[in-house]
Amino acid sequence: MRVLITGSSGQIGSNLGTYLQENGHYVFGVDKRRNGWTDKIETLYQDLSMPYRDFEVGIGNVEYPADLDAVVHFAAHAKVHELVVNPQRALENITMTFNVLEFCRKHNLPIIFSSSREVYGDIHRYITEESYADFAFTESPYSASKISGEALVYSYAQCYGLRYLVFRFSNVYGRFDNDIERMLRVIPHFINQIKQGNQITVYGEEKVLDFTYIDDCVAGVSRGLARLVAGEIQNHTINLAYGQGNSLVNMARFIGEELGVKPNMKIEPARVGEVTHYVANIGKARALLDYLPQNSLRQGIAKSVAWSVDWWDKHGYPTKTPLL
Repeated sequence: MRVLITGSSGQIGSNLGTYLQENGHYVFGVDKRRNGWTDKIETLYQDLSMPYRDFEVGIGNVEYPADLDAVVHFAAHAKVHELVVNPQRALENITMTFNVLEFCRKHNLPIIFSSSREVYGDIHRYITEESYADFAFTESPYSASKISGEALVYSYAQCYGLRYLVFRFSNVYGRFDNDIERMLRVIPHFINQIKQGNQITVYGEEKVLDFTYIDDCVAGVSRGLARLVAGEIQNHTINLAYGQGNSLVNMARFIGEELGVKPNMKIEPARVGEVTHYVANIGKARALLDYLPQNSLRQGIAKSVAWSVDWWDKHGYPTKTPLL
């Protein structure tokens, strides 16, 4: 396959891109920033939130590759609380999706769109089958941007015959997620702080989320991509997660066990805009993709701690930390 990945310098984009390359596929990335983890992915540096209309040539007269088979659209501002504080970034998410859909329409390419568990809202904490998301209960500008992105994808399918898969991700973590000076993610942040003996703040003692280890996420997306390109499946919205819930408190305890340190936790209420309970129904992923996640949170945390500590030992530990 010949695949274009937007957001190729992010965690999932980097992991999916290198996985596809290792399995003999061609990958071309589009991102507005340099990849801090790998230089293996050929990348066009382009801000997709700009109002582009011509996708033949990118910034710097760099041409997009010919004969692509599919586009995987990961590019987005992805922090829920950050978009509560800066809601204009939600509008940028929508613009990015529109621009990518126009590229797909112009070149007749199928798309994989990365959505989020956030579209369900807290009201659906025990109903997470894909057809039950009620967009009247949007919790945040971030979730609104993902709902809008899904709606655009569905409309392009209706109007232009676009073939798609929408994946609703849930708390993906693991390898290539520890650039916390750029974007603070809770698991690598906790690893860093607990290792140093610093106090951590848990927002929501009763919060239960469905944490997805990166290798399971990549397995699901790559299978969906292959079957979409082959024409075996199309036009489905699919939850991609582990399928079991766990609390932030347990997650922090698991990190402490791996580091041999008892976490010093400060408990605060969940913040505005955050979903506080989500456990995915992954039956559709099993049926369509033979998806069977392999990594429990306990297992995934062990791998994440080992990878992050090894990376920081070799490249240096974070010296500044943005607000979580």
